[in-house]
Amino acid sequence: QPLAGKTLGMVFDKSSTRTRLSFEAGMYQLGGLAIYLNSRDTQLGRGESIADTARIVSRYLDAVMIRTFAQETVEEFARHASIPIINGLTDLMHPCQIVSDLFTIVEKKGTYEGLKIAYVGDGNNMANSWIDAAAKLPFKLTLACPKGYDPDARILERGRKKASKGVLLYRDPVRAVKNADVVYTDVWASMGQESEQEARAKVFEGYQVNRKLMQHAKPDAIVMHCLPAHRGEEISAEILDGPRSVVWDEAENRLHVQKAILEILMGK
Repeated sequence: QPLAGKTLGMVFDKSSTRTRLSFEAGMYQLGGLAIYLNSRDTQLGRGESIADTARIVSRYLDAVMIRTFAQETVEEFARHASIPIINGLTDLMHPCQIVSDLFTIVEKKGTYEGLKIAYVGDGNNMANSWIDAAAKLPFKLTLACPKGYDPDARILERGRKKASKGVLLYRDPVRAVKNADVVYTDVWASMGQESEQEARAKVFEGYQVNRKLMQHAKPDAIVMHCLPAHRGEEISAEILDGPRSVVWDEAENRLHVQKAILEILMGK
């Protein structure tokens, strides 16, 4: 129990299943304690600044995980805290998920080096995180997004410059998925975009990961999704529940990878 006597604060502005359970269970399994905090139930919800909150919680806790909307919230919290701050998800990035995804690929494929990973769908925080990973690691990344729903422009530009194996953006999902080793998708409307659901469903028609699209990937290609999934929208039930899907192992690996992150940051 390397984290015995250690406490993690978990600040949630966005509801969660996997993030909360994996961090809370992970802390328990490592011998520590996780405290759930909703910004509405703290002084943050009554106007206390992020800077002051960060200074205060640093006196009580050993680390904080934040799941929120704005990337700047996490970065400002980190600037003023004297303890480790973990990005549990923002609208811009989802780093814990991407590390878990890469771990899953190594588990299933032996390595990510030299593989072709195809992302199909909305240019959201997962697309941004895949680009960021491709800028650091030796795999080829192809993305297929409808016009007007591209990944963050600065992240895309940086990824194209730094990626050793290339980052390519297409409008045609077939081109992106052709000969891919991994096919990845995510919801078409992220949390906070529910009012756009109907409009997005029309725009993203043709971007579903289904049997027809998967025929263009390698025969042994695996399918990934960070979940929650909307069967019949971004992915067909046949593929999600089929033999090429690794989504359940992928979800479980959030627990194992985040335990490693927690021990690295807090196990001193």
